[in-house]
Amino acid sequence: MGGVTSSMASKLAFFPPQPASYEVARDAETGLVTLSRFPHRENVEVLRLPTRRGNHIVALHVRNPFAASTLLYSHGNAADLGHMYDLFLELSIHLRVNVLGYDYSGYGQSSGKPSEQNTYADIEAAYKCLIEHFGAKEEEIILYGQSVGSGPTIDLASRLPNLRAVVLHSPILSGLRVMYPVKRTYWFDIYKNIDKIPLVNCPVLIIHGTTDEVVDWSHGKQLWELCREKYEPLWLKGGKHCNLELFPDYLKHLKKFIFTVEKSPSTRNDWRKSNDQFEPSRKSTDRFFEPARKSTDRRDKSRSSIDKLRTNEYRYSNVEKSDKLRVSFDHFDKSRRSVDCLERSRRNTDQLDRGRKSVDRLDRIWAG
Repeated sequence: MGGVTSSMASKLAFFPPQPASYEVARDAETGLVTLSRFPHRENVEVLRLPTRRGNHIVALHVRNPFAASTLLYSHGNAADLGHMYDLFLELSIHLRVNVLGYDYSGYGQSSGKPSEQNTYADIEAAYKCLIEHFGAKEEEIILYGQSVGSGPTIDLASRLPNLRAVVLHSPILSGLRVMYPVKRTYWFDIYKNIDKIPLVNCPVLIIHGTTDEVVDWSHGKQLWELCREKYEPLWLKGGKHCNLELFPDYLKHLKKFIFTVEKSPSTRNDWRKSNDQFEPSRKSTDRFFEPARKSTDRRDKSRSSIDKLRTNEYRYSNVEKSDKLRVSFDHFDKSRRSVDCLERSRRNTDQLDRGRKSVDRLDRIWAG
């Protein structure tokens, strides 16, 4: 029963781009491995990593010679390394960090099929690569999880006590809570971030758009309230699910956060004290929130957003192929419009209705 439910959840949750936006190319003479759409760069390395579940995932490492930290980036749904390449370069340059991004099993040119458990094994393989291959230390690593990527990010962070920091970008409370306003955690739910975030011991920055049409802003706000070591969140007014990188405050706030967590422990302690005074003042941000809605209204809104998700994906699914590397956010917007917005089509109506009915039946069983 558990396997069937997990399989259904995976079909509803994962949408790897088809076809993949890149190929892995190996030079016969030099053995150099590159992504086919992009020219070779001296500071970029492409790797294949084995996971404990028998898959081989593709990873991309961008080196910055001035870096004191490394971002381990878990991307959003319906994207792969081809879509993320330009953003990784931008982050490495502007934040002065190394970046390691990877494709989940079944995404891009990674083998296997996407599932919750596979993504946990995938991020573990990427983390192991940073430690063993690149010589990074746990206390130098910042985990970055975007949307569905917040699942493996929070899971790993909850098991690593000495991480430098965590960044959650449009995160989810859990897989089921994206679709339904459930008040409890069901055993068949996936990515139970709501239960794991209190176990994270390092500073956590949460970034969320106030008009996110895919994952409601309330997900980010509730996760922030549950964090053990809060950092001032970034609520981007008018921000949606796929465009937060285009806001000037996105990089500005990330720079400030990374600068803070890279400080000496004594300076960070001063920041923690000032941050304790910050939490009560967050009530002022409530003016951005809409009044509480009835659960039926939220279900209607959720279903409406999912309908929009289905019809709009192919608007973004063809990534423009360019011979030149684009490193401005304007060009990046053209090449990577999707990230999680590509989620918008491949949800099957019949599967979603059956999933909804099963949840309603379970609700009635537990209520009775």
